[in-house]
Parts: sequence; structure tokens; C-alpha cells
Amino acid sequence: MLSEVEQRVLAAMDDERIVDDLRALVRIPSVDGTAAESDVQAWCARRLTELGLAVDHWRIDLPAATADPEFPGMEVDRDQAWGCVGVLGGDGTAGLILNGHVDVVPPGELGMWPDDDPFSARIEDGIMWGRGTCDMKGGVAAILGAVAAIVASGIQLRKPLAVHTVIGEEDGGAGAFATLRRGHTGEACLIAEPTAGCVVTANSGSLTFRLEVAGLATHGSTRSRGVSAIDKFVVIQSALQALEAERNRDPHPLLAHLDLANPLSVGMVRSGDWASTVPDVLVAEGRYGVRLGEPLATARAAFESAIAEACAKDDWLRDHPVKVTWPGGAFASGVLPDDDPLLADTLHAAGEPTPEVRGAPYGSDLRQYAAAGIPTLQYGPGDVRYAHATDEHVRLDDVLHAARTYAVLALRRCG
Repeated sequence: MLSEVEQRVLAAMDDERIVDDLRALVRIPSVDGTAAESDVQAWCARRLTELGLAVDHWRIDLPAATADPEFPGMEVDRDQAWGCVGVLGGDGTAGLILNGHVDVVPPGELGMWPDDDPFSARIEDGIMWGRGTCDMKGGVAAILGAVAAIVASGIQLRKPLAVHTVIGEEDGGAGAFATLRRGHTGEACLIAEPTAGCVVTANSGSLTFRLEVAGLATHGSTRSRGVSAIDKFVVIQSALQALEAERNRDPHPLLAHLDLANPLSVGMVRSGDWASTVPDVLVAEGRYGVRLGEPLATARAAFESAIAEACAKDDWLRDHPVKVTWPGGAFASGVLPDDDPLLADTLHAAGEPTPEVRGAPYGSDLRQYAAAGIPTLQYGPGDVRYAHATDEHVRLDDVLHAARTYAVLALRRCG
């Protein structure tokens, strides 16, 4: 049941402006590490200022942030990075934070996109297509729509409502880290990540690993006097597959619906520089799932132990062990505390049918807010299966429903 005030706010919802905002956001090609990351934050700061929020738009001190021992890491180079926080109404600590990241991953092969343009924001049959539509500018546009409706209704909030737009989520979480370090906090946080109609209360973590496998070069016609680094990687790949199977035998109940709760994937392999030479080095990089509640140090130790055991069983690798390093972002796991009222509040605000409650196998900024003592969950438009894909899209009806959910939740959390 909606109160009179809630109905008044929903009546002020401007669906056309929400779609226009989403289109404008998608057309800013804010790929991680590019200048457009700063451009999209400037756009968000202007939009929040237009809505009458008190806006903190600041240049992040990257040298200071990266020197912090708790910095979550970056996988791209950045010359600059900007934070953006808008606060509406009330005094003191925000009753609710609505968070969304505005960085996107590279679009890949342009020829795979319609019209060779991944940032066209094309709309067809109620669906917007393009990089960032699902992950997660659809959620950001819904946040802006919810805030705009509250402002347009003339409702005065007793507690502040905060909007955090952040960069760098895809490669470690530099934006959320800097935002929290700056002192922007709240009683609870909803992250508008795509959740396919579910409410996500837990994220597994992930780490990026790098393996250097040594071989012994020789002419391909005399390969038996050399050692192929590729052949030795086969030994390591077998050990990685066994490790993945072991770490997925007893998944957390929130992740039991997944075929793999803690995936381990090799994403890049580089070896050899001449077709008729036995390669003497192979470098492989990949993603390693961190279990819910598992410290990052424990996860790294399990991985390194599996590699060491595989090397010890191989005549060549025993004397030439694989080198393991951990570049890039470090995504710890995160979970909403049991019985926290944010879950019930979100389920009620979303309406019927009641969303299913699940965990997700990917890392997100949820773990950073949770680590800061802020109860956090995810609920947003889109399906993560289409994130990072060349058919990335979001249903506009889902964006509009999310905007209404956020507006109702904000009213109930902020008074």
C-alpha cells in the first residue's frame, strides 16, 4: 500500500526525462581510464545541481588514494579521476545512499555492434541498446528519476538522501573508495547494479592473477632438447580446474542457484615469438573467485598452494616453479547483515511480485560500503548476463520500475 505522500511523488515521475538522461549517459563513452570518465562525472554533477542537491564534485587525489594500504587497486592507468556526491534535504547522516558507477568496460570489436556504434543508445521496441545501458547507467538514470520526482513533488525529507556516482568500479573500485574516504556515509546503501528483478544481498569477491611459466627454448625441429612453456601450462591449467571444482563443492546458500558460485577463469595467454621456436615463457592472466566471507589473504594462499603443489609433482616445474602475482583490483566479498531492515524495506518498495533474494558471483562496490559499516544491497534494472556483451541492453520498463522503487524506498528511509 502506498501512502498519499508516496503516490504524490510517483505522480511526479517524468518517464520521458529518465529515458533522456539514460540516452545522454550512454552517449558519453566513459570507458575506464579515458577522459570520458571525468566527462560523465561532470555531467552527473550538473544534473544533480539542476535538481537542487548540494553537490560535492571533487578531483580525487590519486597518488594519495593509491598509496593507502587499503586501496582496492586499479587495472588501467588514470591521469585524473573525479568523485560526485549529491545530497537532498535533511540534516546529519544520510538515511539512504543511492549508488551507481558510471564507468564502462571497452566495447570490443566495433563491427559487432549495430551501425558500428556501441554508444548510439538506440531504442527499439522499448529496449535501449549500447555499452553501459545495463551495466549500469540504466540504474543511474533510475536514481536520477527518483530524486527528480521527490524534488518535483515538493516533499521535504527529514533525513538526507545521498546520491553517489562513482568511477573505476569495473577495475577495482577507486571511486567508491575515494568517496567513502572523503567522509560520505549513510545509514544504508542501495547499489543500482543490474539484478534481473532479484534483490542481491551478497557478492562473492574476485582477484586477478598472473602466472609466469618458464620453459627452455630450442629450435622446433629439436624440440625434445627444450621444454615448451605451453606444455607446462597444461599441467598448471589442470591444477586450476581441480582447484575450481574443490572451491565449488559446498557453495554458500545465497549462491546455491549458480552452476559455479566461485568461478576461476583464464582470460589471457601469451607465449612464443617465432613459429619454429619452442617457447621459453608463457604468461597467463585470469579471474579467481573469492568465497563469501573469505579473507583475500586466505583466497590467495589457497591459489598459491595449488600452484606450488602442481609444480612439486612435475620434474621441470619442481626446479622452475611458476611465478604467481596479483595485479589489478582486489574485490573482497560482501554481504548484508542478517535481519537488516534494508532488505524488507527494499522488497516492500519493489512491490508485487516480491523479488527473489540471491547472492551474485561477481565483485562490486557492495563490499566497500559493507566494510565501512553501511548495510548495502543491490537492486537495479537489467540482467548481468548482458553486461560487457556486444548485445548489452536494458528494458526501459525495468528502468522506470526501478526509479519508482527507489523513490518509495527513499521516502520510507528518509522520512
